[in-house]
This record gives sequence, structure tokens and C-alpha cells, in this order.
Amino acid sequence: MQLTSVARVERKSFADMDCSVAQCLEVVGEWWSLLIVRDAFLGVTRFDDFQRRLGISRNVLHQRLDKLVDAGVLSRVPYSTKPPRSEYRLTQRGKDLWPVLTAMRQWGDEHVAPNGPPVQVVHTGCGSAAPTELVCSSCGERVTARDVTVGPGRGRAGGPRTRGAATAARRA
Repeated sequence: MQLTSVARVERKSFADMDCSVAQCLEVVGEWWSLLIVRDAFLGVTRFDDFQRRLGISRNVLHQRLDKLVDAGVLSRVPYSTKPPRSEYRLTQRGKDLWPVLTAMRQWGDEHVAPNGPPVQVVHTGCGSAAPTELVCSSCGERVTARDVTVGPGRGRAGGPRTRGAATAARRA
């Protein structure tokens, strides 16, 4: 019997990368992290419930929860002292991930869900299906990649590093 070894690939850190997408991935880009956040949006708060729903190993779940707490995405709130137990609740920073999860869910519904969307999000105000669209906060018009230009922001260190990004966005 021949055993094959699988090389373990070390995860790259994006901590020093001057890119907001990379910084977001630094916080929630590990496997399981966004699924934990998704379940927190669905009302899951306790370790055992996360573990049961996700089928994730306890040690990996513990690591991901600790990282999400350290990043300010979740807060740990004790609910029992004997034995010591905590609930995990979304912070405002965590709640701000709603559009990220929604965009990923909608992409998955459209491109990779073989039998159609597994869940439907319904707007409680009117009872209609609630697909999320990106709209301009100034004029209210729908925004796509063709409708924007990209340039350096106030947080850019040393000017733009991606020549032609605005042109590429318009072509998309």
C-alpha cells in the first residue's frame, strides 16, 4: 500500500497589502469564516449549534470563532459560569458583512446552484423576494462595473498601483 503525502500550503497573509479586498479576506477569507458569519445572521449563537450545523471540527471552529472575535466581527457574551460558556453575537462590524454575504449568495444562486436557489430572502416590509442590487447613494441609480471608474482613494499609500483599473472596470 502506497501512502501519498499532501503538501500543506501555508496561507498567505494579506495584512501588508494595500487593498481593501485583501484586508477583508484577511479577516473573513479563511474556510468556514463566512459560513460562521452566515449562521450568525440566521440566529445561531452557541458553539455547539455552529458545530452541529456546519459539521466543522471543534478545534477549527474554536480557531475561527476566536479570530472573528479578535477582528471585531463577533463578540463573545458569557451565558453560563458553571461550566463557562459563551454566545457569539454579530457586532456592527459583523452586521456590515450582510451585503458581502448577500452578493455571494446571489452569485451562487445564479451560477452554481444546480437546482436553483436553496433559500429565498424575503423583504419583511412588503413580502417580496428581495434581491440586492448595488445602487448609487447619491442618485439612487443601479450601479454595475460599467458605470464606475476606479482611482486612488484617500487611504492609498503612494498613489495607484493598478494602472488601467478604471478602463478594465468599464469593459467588464
